[in-house]
Amino acid sequence: MKIVIANDHAATDLKFEIKEYIESLGHEVINIGTDSHDSCNYPEYGAKAARMVAAGSSDLGVLICGTGVGISLAANKVKGIRCGVCSDTATARLIRAHNNANMIAFGARIVGSELAKDIVKSFLETEFEGGRHQVRIDMISAIENEE
Repeated sequence: MKIVIANDHAATDLKFEIKEYIESLGHEVINIGTDSHDSCNYPEYGAKAARMVAAGSSDLGVLICGTGVGISLAANKVKGIRCGVCSDTATARLIRAHNNANMIAFGARIVGSELAKDIVKSFLETEFEGGRHQVRIDMISAIENEE
């Protein structure tokens, strides 16, 4: 799979660890940065990554900022994106299985690198269950299309 990864300055170090980890799992990683610790604006990176996923140039996305919340809010403004903030592996599995999330976010100030790796692995290895969950995804898409 092709995985886009994006972050702000608070998550640069963790991003590099996660990028390497995803590659070790056999996936291609598209790093759209930032690669710096200089202050930057997470909405730019979250939106850019989300546009790549929405356009199909990346299969899934991983977003990291201080808490995971800000960058996920930006990503979720892009039509077709379902991004959830996860601080544990159960949530990472369930947002894929039940919500067909195509992006995940977490906070570099919230989770350590080993937990972050477990979260990403859970997210990437879980498939959408469909069935009754598809009805709810369709409802979310209908809301999105009202705007």
